[in-house]
Amino acid sequence: MKDLKFEQKRSLSRLEAADQLTALAAALREGGEAEVELGFGTLSLRIPDDLRGEIEVEIGNGEIELEVEFKWPTARPRKAPARAAAGAEKATKRKTVPAKPARSGTGTGRSKGTKRSATKTR
Repeated sequence: MKDLKFEQKRSLSRLEAADQLTALAAALREGGEAEVELGFGTLSLRIPDDLRGEIEVEIGNGEIELEVEFKWPTARPRKAPARAAAGAEKATKRKTVPAKPARSGTGTGRSKGTKRSATKTR
């Protein structure tokens, strides 16, 4: 089931058809929250920056049918700033090297509680 469907079928002059297309073109050019005057009233739409389009022409039975179709999702896309995300990723990959403790003049520099690691090297 569709969330909303609007369909208008009526006879109109070439100039009326051009006016409707001009109103739609202006709304597409403006984008965002656009309003389109369609003779009977105003249609309000959210038009994103990117959409899919299709133009279809059929000739048959003594008629020409021209369909212009645009599609876009109803949900607003979540924008994650690519540069900021990349910078944050680099920042999390950086390792901080702890400062070396100051050496004392006697002994090995380790306190009594420090254990040596038992790593084997080949």
